[in-house]
Amino acid sequence: MKNTQTNLSKLFPMIKTKEKILEEINSNNTLRIIFNNWSEKHQNEFLSICTGSKGVKMLYDCYFKEILNPEYAPERLSSLLSIIIDKKVTVKYQLTNDNTRIGDETSLVITDIVVELEDGTLANIEVQKLGYAFTGERASCYSADLLLRQYKRVRDLRKQDFSYKDIAPVYTIVFLENSPSSFKEFKNVYVHKFSTVSDTGLKMNMLQNFIFIPVDIFLEKLHNNRCIQSDLDAWLTFLGCDEPEYISKLLDSHPDFKPLYHDLYGICQNTERMMTMFFSEELKILDDNTVKYMMDQLEEEIKEKKKMLKEQNELITAKNEQIASKDELITAKDEQIAKLEAELAKYKSQSK
Repeated sequence: MKNTQTNLSKLFPMIKTKEKILEEINSNNTLRIIFNNWSEKHQNEFLSICTGSKGVKMLYDCYFKEILNPEYAPERLSSLLSIIIDKKVTVKYQLTNDNTRIGDETSLVITDIVVELEDGTLANIEVQKLGYAFTGERASCYSADLLLRQYKRVRDLRKQDFSYKDIAPVYTIVFLENSPSSFKEFKNVYVHKFSTVSDTGLKMNMLQNFIFIPVDIFLEKLHNNRCIQSDLDAWLTFLGCDEPEYISKLLDSHPDFKPLYHDLYGICQNTERMMTMFFSEELKILDDNTVKYMMDQLEEEIKEKKKMLKEQNELITAKNEQIASKDELITAKDEQIAKLEAELAKYKSQSK
């Protein structure tokens, strides 16, 4: 494969060299102190992104909200949502985050953005680092929260003219960076849509919709097929893949993404701003909480597996006891048959 930095540098000439970036950092006391306090891993990660030897996972909050900002580039998010929802939609504006949101569950949230579409539909875009932290129950609560938020706003706006028919659908769209095992049972599926339907076929305008997108399953498919087959593939490559080889493939097949990357590398021109975005306090908290959460989850999984193993051992023991009992019964019957056969042989010999 060609040198990856050369490829991205040719596509985006504004990309700085490693030497230039380090020169800027070392010439500024504040930046130098911040950079030197980072681990070597984070230093190398930062330099890889800024020099173009590695792309950016655009799902992270600071990058996602910068490049797909609905305030100055609503057409970008409109395009993404149109493909995901499978109908043409237009983002009207972004809603402010609701401080009364259910629970304090932001530690594993990479991105959380709520937008209203032109037809009044609300869409909540979530990116979760650990998929098994975002259960169906949790998604239902988020959706109910979003629906209630809209209800209160529309009711207060329309007052006596309010009707429940004024309430528009809500979409909870969840990108999973690391999906749980249940999703991996569907190896070739990376979009799962849920909605309320009747078991009789009766049609009613139920408002809650859910879309789960396991990005890791898509990336596995991308690596296996080594090609971008659809517009959805293109968006998921842009959002989830940081490998320059596939970024080059994306720009060859979908050149409309070049302005988005151009904006990203425009941000990279401001080293101080890029450092702030890259290693914000939010990401540090995320890393710490992720480790703790994973440990807690693993402990729960180990307990559950031990419980299952104990139950299986008890079941096997019971079956072994049943088998042993049956073996004893068969042995007893065999002995009885042998005894009867011996007696029969004896009678036969006496009758001769």
